[in-house]
Amino acid sequence: MFRSFFKSKRWALWAYGGGITLLLALFIQVELTVKINQWYGSFYNILQKATEHDVSEFWDQMLVFAKIAFPYVLIATLTAYFTRIYAFKWREAMTFSYVAKWRVVEEEVEGASQRMQEDIYRFARIFESLGLQVIRAVMTLLAFLPILWGLSKGVDIEFIKDIPGSLVWVALLVSVGGLLISWFVGIKLPGLEYNNQKVEAAFRKELVYAEDDKINYGKTETITELFIGLKFNYNRLFLHYGYFDIWVNFFEQLMVIVPYLIMGPGLFSGLITLGVMVQVSNAFSKVRESFSIFISNWTTITELRSIHKRLREFELNINY
Repeated sequence: MFRSFFKSKRWALWAYGGGITLLLALFIQVELTVKINQWYGSFYNILQKATEHDVSEFWDQMLVFAKIAFPYVLIATLTAYFTRIYAFKWREAMTFSYVAKWRVVEEEVEGASQRMQEDIYRFARIFESLGLQVIRAVMTLLAFLPILWGLSKGVDIEFIKDIPGSLVWVALLVSVGGLLISWFVGIKLPGLEYNNQKVEAAFRKELVYAEDDKINYGKTETITELFIGLKFNYNRLFLHYGYFDIWVNFFEQLMVIVPYLIMGPGLFSGLITLGVMVQVSNAFSKVRESFSIFISNWTTITELRSIHKRLREFELNINY
């Protein structure tokens, strides 16, 4: 899965040159989000005391925002485009590496066509996308942790206001707690996804054979039997995703109000301004989202784990 792309001279330029390009693009995006966070502070402070400022200051702030936001949109768009190309190049490298070995294997490998046509692409796309999100999360943490640490001096709640960097510790606590709960709530999902891919492969295989031989394949009773198994697996999967989604949606909504619960008293006591409040909310959400990267992508991680398991089995079969 990795050797064909990252240990090949043919693909070295794409694997490492493309990777460095993506990292640089992510770094620039994170720097721009930091500038937007700083803009929140000054902009909302003007709004809080609008009668004390001239309207020209409002338009100046709009211009500052445009100079930050427009480059961000352009870079993010180009990064997304390049990311798709990068994932497809990875797929190309894996595909021809697998095909060369698969062609000389005498024994039939279960679901070989699906694994080389679909699973390879899904693995490259998901792994690359998720990998970039993790790297972005790390960069965001490095950029916003000092900001959130400094803003913690505006906390005006007993027991935590005297703790240095209290906002950082709160973000870490709720994120780690949410991750642990998500692990237990969604513990059955990877196995169910793996089983689902197996029954999907069996169903697809019967239909593919029936294209050339409708006499021996694609019979109504066979299709019905396979689809019943498919329906049973999907119903189990939907059920388990149902209660997992309840937890994730509850957690996301709870995290929206946490920074306001912590900083609200300081706003009423005059310790902080509205600009600082909004800045804390933005910085807290960035740090919390970075800490919670695996929670927000739990469904994608589950899918990736099941695909990795199938491709690993395929590799063992063709390398035997």
